[in-house]
Amino acid sequence: MASRLTRRRLEILEAAADVIRERGLCETRIADVARRAGASAALVLYYFDSKDRLLTEALTHAEDRFYLQTFYELTGLESARQRLLHLIDRSLPGGATTDEALGDWQLWFELWSRALRDPLVARKREALDRRWRDTIAQIVLDGQQVGEFEPGDAEAFALRLASLIDGLAIQAILRDRDATPERVREACIDLAGRELGFAPPRTTQGRSAARRAADGAGTVG
Repeated sequence: MASRLTRRRLEILEAAADVIRERGLCETRIADVARRAGASAALVLYYFDSKDRLLTEALTHAEDRFYLQTFYELTGLESARQRLLHLIDRSLPGGATTDEALGDWQLWFELWSRALRDPLVARKREALDRRWRDTIAQIVLDGQQVGEFEPGDAEAFALRLASLIDGLAIQAILRDRDATPERVREACIDLAGRELGFAPPRTTQGRSAARRAADGAGTVG
């Protein structure tokens, strides 16, 4: 019975994420989510007592899926440099290969907006962003430990890189003509290369090689 309830809750979260991506939170109704999930509005409210909570839980679910997939991909890459470059590629809109991945950025847009006004959402946003920066920092620490990256404050670097990714991703998704996927990626990798002391790849061939390595890692299981 418990597993069935857990599965039903996940189905509602998936439906909520889809509807919010398509319509935005303001235009999303509990009835819309219930209809997409094949459930009743009462059941949706049983699990999630407000649209704000539905949003935060849907984004958390999407992030958990992102980290699980990314973990398997990164374990197939030998060097910290490869792992960092792949993480950047996985994070940027230009590196998102599915509509679902782009849609996750739309969930973030909604969360940022709500976090300005809702302290509970703000705390959830902070926890999710801290998890993201910790992921970056751990890769940097691993690289520093084996001499692959120059010494430095890994947490401070993670804050700068994460903030750059967020800011440039907003411009790219809004289709700013100056923020092309190539220029956005180059800016992020240039920052990493300068601060960590490695020569960033600058050719599309280098990116294709990284993508092939990632694809191979993604076939685990």
